[in-house]
Amino acid sequence: MSKRLTENQKKEIVQIFETGKDIDFLSQKFNCTKSTVVRNLKKSLGELKYKVLINKNKSLKEKPIGEKHEIKDSLNKKLEYTDSKNDFRDLKTPKENINKSDFESFIEIPPLDHEIENSSRKELSSVPISDIVFPKVVYMIVDKKIELEVKLLKDFPEWDFLPNIDLDRKTIEVYFDLNIAKRSCNKDQKVIKVPNTNVFRLVAPILTSRGISRIVSSENLISL
Repeated sequence: MSKRLTENQKKEIVQIFETGKDIDFLSQKFNCTKSTVVRNLKKSLGELKYKVLINKNKSLKEKPIGEKHEIKDSLNKKLEYTDSKNDFRDLKTPKENINKSDFESFIEIPPLDHEIENSSRKELSSVPISDIVFPKVVYMIVDKKIELEVKLLKDFPEWDFLPNIDLDRKTIEVYFDLNIAKRSCNKDQKVIKVPNTNVFRLVAPILTSRGISRIVSSENLISL
């Protein structure tokens, strides 16, 4: 079940999110699921401002990271730093006194691949349905013709760290809380009760034949 946050915690989540912290950080800090964090951010900020901030935070994470070794201490002592322009002034010593090796120690490290962490998280992202213990009762959203609401995984911001090949997977969503399901349901849809959750294991082959390979819940991404 999703953890219920206090009003003070909800305000603090918004404030921290606006400073550039991501969904994973907030989920760990407040000991709740990522979907709980996303839902409260959207409610407090509005859909438009949430998307602007999530894109801004994501772009900050993707900036290349570089490091440069310091020039040897003997050379640094020959330089005078200009505070106003953040630049080096003329060398105080003649050029012939500076060894070529001093400059060869100035090395630029190539930018790190920002997807390295994501690739490791990918291995832990989905859990086989055989390992999942569902609650006795769950809820789903269907349209008026009792057709399942099928979404792409990229429609769920909490999973946007996954590769594009995964984000294009078809999914269905289950809800452990009736009130949350009702809030996610529009006027052309309705919430149905699933009293026997073993049905998901039984119909898994049928779902995969229709291209549906994942079930999204508030706690897990479940692979069929």
